[in-house]
Order: sequence, then C-alpha cells, then structure tokens
Amino acid sequence: MPCESMRSRGQTLKQRVAEVAEVVKKINAMIAAGKAQVKVGANGAIAFIGISNEERDGVTDACIYRRMMVSGSPLARQKIAMAEQLAGRAVDKRVLATGLHSHDGGITWGTH
Repeated sequence: MPCESMRSRGQTLKQRVAEVAEVVKKINAMIAAGKAQVKVGANGAIAFIGISNEERDGVTDACIYRRMMVSGSPLARQKIAMAEQLAGRAVDKRVLATGLHSHDGGITWGTH
C-alpha cells in the first residue's frame, strides 16, 4: 500500500508494514471505544477525527480505511457504515484513489 512506502530514514519495508499495522490497530480501538469519529464527506471521501498526527504516524485516512475494511473490528466497520448512512453516501473508492483528504475533520477537502 502507498502508506507503507512512506518510510523514515533507515527504516525497512518490513518495519514500516509492521508500524502501519500497529497504527491501524490503535485507531481501530479508538474508533470502537468512541475516542475517534468517522466522517464521510459529500464527495465520498473519509476522515477520521480525533486522531493526532503522532498517533497517525504518517498513515493516511485512505490507508486506515482500506486496512479497517479488511482487518478492522466489526464495531469499527459498523461505525464506518453509520458515518456513511449519516452522510447519505458510501465511501467512494475512486475518490480515495485521487488522494482527496481533510486536515480539519472533514470541513474542507483537498489533495495538496
């Protein structure tokens, strides 16, 4: 995945893969516990709210979403489904592929 290719200096791919898995595991638990929220934008993009940059460790919302849909807890996936229902639309995988994301909890969206 693209988020695994964003390694720090001297970090191996294997180390980054493990690091990304650990980040997603923590965020999965935060969402399940209600400590982080999920927002789906009018454009079909997704944002995870309440997660600091340190907790993200360079892992994007798109990567978090992809990983959670494959290996996330049922409760976290249910929270994503609830966010989709609240927004009135599903997460659009084509929009995710463009890199559209939010840095302010889903108020504005961009690809910078």
